[in-house]
Amino acid sequence: MAGGENRRIMEMQMDALKDEHGVDIDSSKDRIPKNARSANNKKLAEIYNDAAEYEAELKGFEAELAILNDNALSDLVAKLNENNPEYEGNYAKEIAEAAVNGMTQLVEAKSHTKEQLELVKKMDFTAYSGELESEIREILVKRWEFLVEIKKEHIADERAEMKLMGMKPDHLRKVYYNYHGLPQN
Repeated sequence: MAGGENRRIMEMQMDALKDEHGVDIDSSKDRIPKNARSANNKKLAEIYNDAAEYEAELKGFEAELAILNDNALSDLVAKLNENNPEYEGNYAKEIAEAAVNGMTQLVEAKSHTKEQLELVKKMDFTAYSGELESEIREILVKRWEFLVEIKKEHIADERAEMKLMGMKPDHLRKVYYNYHGLPQN
């Protein structure tokens, strides 16, 4: 019985110490390794910089594509701005330009008329309806899918380059995230 009481007293003392110092001893597995900020890790993290940027851009494009697939064109800009408030560009302008460029390509391929292109140029993309809306949505989806594929190729190229240098890309990724104190996903 005395052993149980001592254990309970020690647990209470440990809880009091945790509260007093604001330290959660149980979260030791989340700590960054002591050598994470070493000069060697800095060099290794710099090797992964470009790939990490491409990964972040890929995540953004995939999120935008999901929003594009889930929302009407009239709600698209509001949803994109809501999802990415720190975005410095102008989604409305970019979407309108993508619609015009996509329709221009279709006119050049002789699958659509110049009148349709002029209609797309004159109208606000949020006012499209019917067949025109579905065509513009298809153009935008193809564009975003193309951007996603480009980023995936860039990441694959960076990883191949790391392998050519004799490095393991997954290890470099781990070092990069540890060095910058980022959660690994």
